[in-house]
Amino acid sequence: MAIPDYESLMLPFLQQVEDGEQHRIRDIRERLALELSLPPDDLEALLPSGRMPVFNSRVHWAKTYLEKAGAVEAPSRGIVRITQRGRDLLSEDPARIDNDVLNRFPEFVEWRTRSQARNHGDKASAISAVEATQDGRTPEETLEESYRALREATEDELLDKVRLASPLFFERLVVDLLRRLGYGGASGSGEHLGRSGDGGVDGVIWEDKLGLDVVYVQAKRWQATVGRPDVQAFAGSLEGFRARKGVMITTSNFSPDAKAYVDRIEKRIVLIDGRQLARLMFDAELGVSTARTFAVKAIDSDYFDEDA
Repeated sequence: MAIPDYESLMLPFLQQVEDGEQHRIRDIRERLALELSLPPDDLEALLPSGRMPVFNSRVHWAKTYLEKAGAVEAPSRGIVRITQRGRDLLSEDPARIDNDVLNRFPEFVEWRTRSQARNHGDKASAISAVEATQDGRTPEETLEESYRALREATEDELLDKVRLASPLFFERLVVDLLRRLGYGGASGSGEHLGRSGDGGVDGVIWEDKLGLDVVYVQAKRWQATVGRPDVQAFAGSLEGFRARKGVMITTSNFSPDAKAYVDRIEKRIVLIDGRQLARLMFDAELGVSTARTFAVKAIDSDYFDEDA
């Protein structure tokens, strides 16, 4: 069962507080999960940032929209109760409460119009945006999905750049990347080899000053799939160095046989394909730089707690 969007949660949320008593948001959330028979996997699903469960976010925004429409109120931190307007809404026995229903209340329209006007610059376009935004996503989801789309586009462009680079540049890049990821850090070092007679490896990372722990690297700037014979040859190269660890990086991908092979051998070989390479470069800020930073802030409820 898919997690309901925040609009679909408005009616069941309001029904949870129809007795007029004060209810904790946490308790409402737990009761809604039981009422909707949501499986553990759905309840544990996180927003792309990994910082908040999707279900928690949607319940929070269902409450926020109802509050802005005057259907519920928050007398204290983490507490909510129904208002007379909320009772009136339930007395209509609606099949659903969504933004279209809440738009009958001027303070709700004013809140949404004001929020959209800050983003779109004028009231006319703001009203249009309010009417157009009816897909049930919460603001967090919209923001994070936009970030994910921008990130994926940047990773695609990054991989294209790497594929157009020279083989020598790519060999140096993979050593730089491993060092950015912490291999051969303060106590170790790394070196690009990339010369004839290098024994089938393109770089080496010394993880300690005495060279007791060494990672050998092979870089393949290919368009074709890297198969098991190529990986097996790299494993043989490691044998020539009496090495136990290796990293093989390609701009394309690895065949299923190649992946199965490294799972069966004693040596520890990590395979990194083009998509993973782009993600690692993005995270390590290699080949990219920060263009803009947006700080997403939330209310510090502890500051406003007068009993503290």
